[in-house]
Amino acid sequence: MRRVPESAEAARTLVRAALAAWGQEGLIEDAALVITELVSNAVDHARLESIRVVVTRPSGTLVRFGVVDRSRNIPYLRTDSNGDNTRGRGLLLVDALTDRWGTDRYRWGKQVWGEMTCG
Repeated sequence: MRRVPESAEAARTLVRAALAAWGQEGLIEDAALVITELVSNAVDHARLESIRVVVTRPSGTLVRFGVVDRSRNIPYLRTDSNGDNTRGRGLLLVDALTDRWGTDRYRWGKQVWGEMTCG
């Protein structure tokens, strides 16, 4: 998908559809917030005009939401207040809403992902 802010809505639709198909409606709202933050980070920091949203179920008890982009810059969890700036706190939300999150590095870029335990 295109690397534009409006892509967050398409990503939320994909996440909602996958979770509904897997019978995991209880995760939808938190997962929608997580994917919105991951897309937002990619929109702000990726290099090329496209990103890829990935929704998988790596096991019977986990779902994973990720955004793949061509930047090799690794995001980090901000622990400072960043003054009055409201930007830069998205990974705090991802950290709070997921059971774990991380970054997979590739030779050409990365995937930032979050995992949630199925209900």
